[in-house]
Amino acid sequence: MENYTHNSLILQVEGLKITGGSIYPVFSIFIFLYIFIIFSNLGILILIVLDKSLHRPMYLLFLNLPVNDILGNSNVIPRLLVDMLRPPSERLISYYECVVQAFITHMCGTAGHTVLMIMAFDRYVAICNPLHYASIMTNKMMIKLTVLAWGAAFVLVGILLSLTVRLSRCRTIIKGLYCSNPSLFKLSCESVFINHVYGFTFAVSTFTASIGSILLTYSKITVVCLTSKNKSLNRKALQTCSTHLSVYLIMLFCGMFIIVLHRFPQHAMLRETASILLNFVPSSLNPIIYGIQSKEIQKFLSNLCQHRKVLKRV
Repeated sequence: MENYTHNSLILQVEGLKITGGSIYPVFSIFIFLYIFIIFSNLGILILIVLDKSLHRPMYLLFLNLPVNDILGNSNVIPRLLVDMLRPPSERLISYYECVVQAFITHMCGTAGHTVLMIMAFDRYVAICNPLHYASIMTNKMMIKLTVLAWGAAFVLVGILLSLTVRLSRCRTIIKGLYCSNPSLFKLSCESVFINHVYGFTFAVSTFTASIGSILLTYSKITVVCLTSKNKSLNRKALQTCSTHLSVYLIMLFCGMFIIVLHRFPQHAMLRETASILLNFVPSSLNPIIYGIQSKEIQKFLSNLCQHRKVLKRV
């Protein structure tokens, strides 16, 4: 039975519910995936920074994705792994640390959408206005778009969490694998009607703006490709847009799935599975998808491998 304690600063995280015999196999899989996510995304970051041929708006804007993936996963996975090795009664976290974790989690989730929105704008300008691309996508514009993407996420999530921290708390159990806004406001015995309204409005607005911008830009790109007889342009548009769209759809469906499941407390196990997928799947696939689709990245890696072979022979 849960203890009712007024405004306790120490909380207990429910964590992953797995049997004793499954802990170490699951732990091994999770730590492997986490290491893969960190090294693959870090590799993409270093690659783009080092290779001057990749210092173009598309790749410089793409830098936001691996930064987002590294930050988001490092915020959640290490603590989740440690909690897996602890008994449930020892999975403790301070209230303030929990709020910070929830803030970073939601900010990274929102930034994932806003970053892909500005990347869609970049693809639209590149394909629909190629002659004006250089004059539109300047360094100043890229800085503005990046600040807009992260700034919007910061402000919206800041309001979301500020509505939650104002509430008094009468419970100490965080329901779920890690701290999130819903798990935090569910600690309160006060009315959380405003939290539900803003949370729902925030989620709907984010998804509507995200889906709307993608549909708008891609419909215009499709029209240009269908009316153009330039096969080279169409091939390039298909390559870059399919990469971007694949990453977007993976993140969209994972995000929508977990938001819907938060409305159904009886499906706790399904929600936990969705939470894990939301962290691991997009972050693991992003560097793979961009690595496979990008000829520039493939060329850099090929040259690097050839250079290493030459050094070995010497």
